[in-house]
Amino acid sequence: MFFKKQQSQAPDRIKKETADDKELIPVSKDEFISIMKQRLHDGADFKTKELANGFTLVFLDTLTDKKMLNKDILARLGGISATPDEALKSITVSSTSKQKYIEDGVDEILKGAVLIHSAGYPVIISAVVATQENRSLTKPETESQVMGPQIAFNESLATNISLLRRFLTNANLCNESFTVGKQTNSAVALLYLKDIADEEMVDRMRERIQGIEIDSVMDSSNLSQLIEDNSMGIFPQMLLTERPDRACSWLLNGKLVVLVDGSTQVIGAPQSFMEFFESLEDENVRWQIATFLRLLRMFSMVVSVFFTPIYVAALTFHYEIIPQTLLVPLGESRSRVPFPPIIEALLLETMIELLREAAARLPTKVGQTMGIVGGIVVGTAAVDAGFTSNILIIIINVSALSSFTSPNYMMGNVIRILRFPLIILAGFWGFYGLMFGFCFLLIHLIRQSSLGSPFLAPFYPPRFADWRDSIIRLPIGWTNYRPAQTRPLDRKKYRARKTKQ
Repeated sequence: MFFKKQQSQAPDRIKKETADDKELIPVSKDEFISIMKQRLHDGADFKTKELANGFTLVFLDTLTDKKMLNKDILARLGGISATPDEALKSITVSSTSKQKYIEDGVDEILKGAVLIHSAGYPVIISAVVATQENRSLTKPETESQVMGPQIAFNESLATNISLLRRFLTNANLCNESFTVGKQTNSAVALLYLKDIADEEMVDRMRERIQGIEIDSVMDSSNLSQLIEDNSMGIFPQMLLTERPDRACSWLLNGKLVVLVDGSTQVIGAPQSFMEFFESLEDENVRWQIATFLRLLRMFSMVVSVFFTPIYVAALTFHYEIIPQTLLVPLGESRSRVPFPPIIEALLLETMIELLREAAARLPTKVGQTMGIVGGIVVGTAAVDAGFTSNILIIIINVSALSSFTSPNYMMGNVIRILRFPLIILAGFWGFYGLMFGFCFLLIHLIRQSSLGSPFLAPFYPPRFADWRDSIIRLPIGWTNYRPAQTRPLDRKKYRARKTKQ
């Protein structure tokens, strides 16, 4: 036998190995149960079951599947000799392992395993029979699209990895597992394509995940802030998605995908600034339409950030840039407003953000009604009371609508926040302050990086070959190269079909 039964005269007192200072499994049944109770604080769901042939089972009732426990373990252990080897041969659970340390046994039982102890043997058998309580797969909520797969990730790490493997039936799809969080021990998975992803980039991501020292990681958004290059910057440097097809697109382009157990979104890195304004549906429509939509989103971003500050700067310092035909209606609209343009704009922007936040926190049906009715009522009342002008109401509404055109929720929040400091700069120094804010943002973006890659790629540093699928999208036959930002081992995605003359 692989495991030899210890003599009865061997001391039952627990010893510790000096090599790794871990507590060994005791050979005594009673002492094993006592230690496990102590480690798990004798929880109400802590259960033990002693079999007549000498096996002792220890498990957490709330984490184990009762049918699997009865069918694959209890029914198999009866009538055999109480040895670890026999138990390992008899049980029909796919995920089994041998443990000789208490600490490893505790980790296994917290994952839904049943620990099988044989009196007189300094080893236990761990058999995972965890409950599979997963939410069914649904349509994407935050990244809905008309064309393309209609399926989203859920909270199960195993389910999410299986979705990616079904989309990418590739033996080179590597899956590395980590544990993050001293209190939660959250499972984290790193996926990449071995023959495409840059090994240096994989090592950098691996080191960042392993170097995290924190109590808990509950969601992918938390983890992305811990592993990104500059956590103090306002711009996110890693993208989150709930779509398996988009995650697979990242993998095929040489990017890395990180999943967190319990999170419905996965992290993709490295990313560029332009990718926050791209939608996967752009790949499913004609290239002319995709180019138009991308240009529209970029234009909307500029309008959302600078439209209101330009209004404030023009009315405060630069009346000469306002067309003559617009000065009269503008003066009439502001004739009853007692505030300077900067205060007027900040008040109205704040009210819009209050309405948006209130609508987001209320139940769905109530929130939609409150957002529409509240916006109309507040806007009309503000104009009638003389707190603001009609023209500013239009400008604020256009800016708010433009901020919602961003396909990415995180970038949309950034765009809405940037308006406030730019309004203040425009109110104090006019276009000079506005230009200072623009230059500051540009320098900040140039200095940013995503997993060591330039954040403004392919525009800075300029890589003209990658412009064919950035702010514009040329025909598919012209976009057969992976972006140089990811430094892929295999740059070419496919060979373009040669057309006959």
